[in-house]
Amino acid sequence: MLIYVADAFTDRCFGGNPAGIVLLDREHTFPDSHCMQKLAAELKHSETAFVLPDKNHRFHIRYFTPVREVDLCGHATIAAFALLKQLGFAGTDDVSVCTRSGPITVSFDQDIIFISVAPAKAVYRFTLNELPCLYHAFGLTDHAMPFHMMPEIISCGLADILLPVKDSQILNHMTPDFEQIARLSDIYHTVGFHVFAPFPEPETAADCRNFAPLYGIDEEAATGTSSGGLTFYLYNKNLIQKDRINIFRQGTAMGRPSKIFGRITDHGIDIGGSAVILFGGPASYESICR
Repeated sequence: MLIYVADAFTDRCFGGNPAGIVLLDREHTFPDSHCMQKLAAELKHSETAFVLPDKNHRFHIRYFTPVREVDLCGHATIAAFALLKQLGFAGTDDVSVCTRSGPITVSFDQDIIFISVAPAKAVYRFTLNELPCLYHAFGLTDHAMPFHMMPEIISCGLADILLPVKDSQILNHMTPDFEQIARLSDIYHTVGFHVFAPFPEPETAADCRNFAPLYGIDEEAATGTSSGGLTFYLYNKNLIQKDRINIFRQGTAMGRPSKIFGRITDHGIDIGGSAVILFGGPASYESICR
């Protein structure tokens, strides 16, 4: 068993979103959930990916936050395949990956790794009466909302509340109430909130911040599945074009700037980025998972 830490959605150390990666030997199965949960809590990153290769050149991945298992995690997948490529366990061909959210495909475009997220769907559209409560959780009024956009719940394997604000200044000076954010996330059966300011610059689709305190993550520096949902949201409003790579920036307010690439094609939604391996090495499966 190998345990590593990598920064995803960045090309430099200490940027982007850190993830734990546990590479299991092909002859092993996944450890029991209790063991994986304890190891994720010990690593203390927002997600840790447990990667198990099989004999058919596929990979099975399970993802754990410090407090619970989640069905899919974009940045931990990017981190895992940057490591697999560096170690020679993955080449340049597309790879099939089995997750609890369903099968996804990982592809390689030079230094950028793209993953196909789960098919996107609009889960819920908020009413005007619900808006004050959503924005109040971030110390805002609903006047912070752009006039041409409404919050929605979008799922790309994981459901998030997409909350638009007018500009990046509002985005970066919010005062989030994590207890209220967690309560609303629970009420609406979502992982958390993905707050975004659309088109801060011509070449950037959105500046974003992501909050998931219900899952033990007050704020996250880069969120792949939420970026997939935002790609779907903007495309449905005719604000981005099919097959074009869009840039989402995240993590600025945390001092961990991230760059996430999103595109929508006839086959679905792809999310991409680079990753930097920080450190890692072998660990004893028996001593940790006994």
